[in-house]
Amino acid sequence: MTDRTTYVTLAGVRRRGWTDTMVRELLGTPDVQGRDPRRWSLTPLRLYLLARVETVERTPEFAETSALSPARSAAATAYAERRRAAVLAAIRAEPIEVPRLPAPELERRAVRHRRLLGSPVPAAEAPAESPARTPAGPPAGALVRWQVSYLRHALSRYEALLDGLYGATGRGEAERLLRRRLYEAIAAAYPALAHECRRRTAVEG
Repeated sequence: MTDRTTYVTLAGVRRRGWTDTMVRELLGTPDVQGRDPRRWSLTPLRLYLLARVETVERTPEFAETSALSPARSAAATAYAERRRAAVLAAIRAEPIEVPRLPAPELERRAVRHRRLLGSPVPAAEAPAESPARTPAGPPAGALVRWQVSYLRHALSRYEALLDGLYGATGRGEAERLLRRRLYEAIAAAYPALAHECRRRTAVEG
């Protein structure tokens, strides 16, 4: 008997022979969805109860859909490729508008953003209220990382460019391109953050 608390990822469902169209039509909304708190990724976390997946696999609807899957899969693949090409072209062409802020204001917003995420900010690391820094100001590296994180969050609206991409390969390619463009735009707007942007691009892929 399947454990009712066992989940399978979207990739795992695909490995069982499901197409993305079958997942959308027969499974619908994932049982668990959101952002994976353990790592940074634009890809939303989607989990399906294994027991529910197995139940659907025993239905006539699943058998009928599976019987038609070669023809439907070919059409779905062609559509997915057209969609992937269109999304990549849109990402390359989209102007990325980075908020331009005075250094003290950017620091203030970066620290506030870090606090909103639930990360502690030691008093010695918070920027001074006045433009002049206190002698015990934050390490430069920490502020740079917080500023890049804040600006990356401020540009999250561009993730809408990924809408409609379901295939793991096509979506992954589009996510990498979007990440690179966003970090390049941040580096161009704030040259002092360029090194951290390049580091993140290399680490995140």
